Amino acid sequence: MTLLYLILILFSIVGLSIGSFFIFKPELAIEIQRRFYAKINWRIEPISLKKELRNTRIMGWVVIILILATAVIVLTG
Repeated sequence: MTLLYLILILFSIVGLSIGSFFIFKPELAIEIQRRFYAKINWRIEPISLKKELRNTRIMGWVVIILILATAVIVLTG
């Protein structure tokens, strides 16, 4: 295996983990973001928590789809 494939596998695992985290734990993802912004002196709150949870889950699916598409393109190209 070449170094490129090892890097691709590493990024794929990280990306799939992050995407899965966004899908299955959107509340925690939002809370982590809120805490980060509080540390840099910004206060953020979603106007609609229901929409924010939905959008976070969608973002997780998008991350997973992009990671898988990239992996397929690299491995077949």
